[in-house]
Amino acid sequence: MRLYLVRHGRAMPKDENPQQALSAGGRADVERMASFLARSGAAPVRVVHSGKTRAAETALLLAEVLGPGRLIEEMTGLSPMDDPAPLIEAVAGWTDDTMVVGHNPFMERVVSRMLAGRDGMPVAAFPTAAVCCLARLDAGAWVMHWHASPALLGG
Repeated sequence: MRLYLVRHGRAMPKDENPQQALSAGGRADVERMASFLARSGAAPVRVVHSGKTRAAETALLLAEVLGPGRLIEEMTGLSPMDDPAPLIEAVAGWTDDTMVVGHNPFMERVVSRMLAGRDGMPVAAFPTAAVCCLARLDAGAWVMHWHASPALLGG
């Protein structure tokens, strides 16, 4: 199973857009990342997001480029300061490749716990629109398969 952890794209400033929708640059970064994911063969069966506008828009853009048939759903517990434990517990029971779109520092904490066993271990940076692909081994342990950010893709 592959788990694609994604930080939402760059959002508009709150004073310009109280819902903090994606900015034009953020949308472009997400579209570039989505194109990369499609070319690399990423095929998550479902895409879950935090429900915040910037995360929902990021999830929709990714799912649109990755192709039809993706289940897109809102999930609680993915906000910036949420405890990663409930997501990690849920992921343990998932069998299909899944993409999770959320926020920092939440995403960095999830990766730290899944790979290093605790918070505070800087394992992966999450600039906006970055993706960290984790793979579950047969023994149940997780490894980082790859990590990419818009800067790596020329953005």
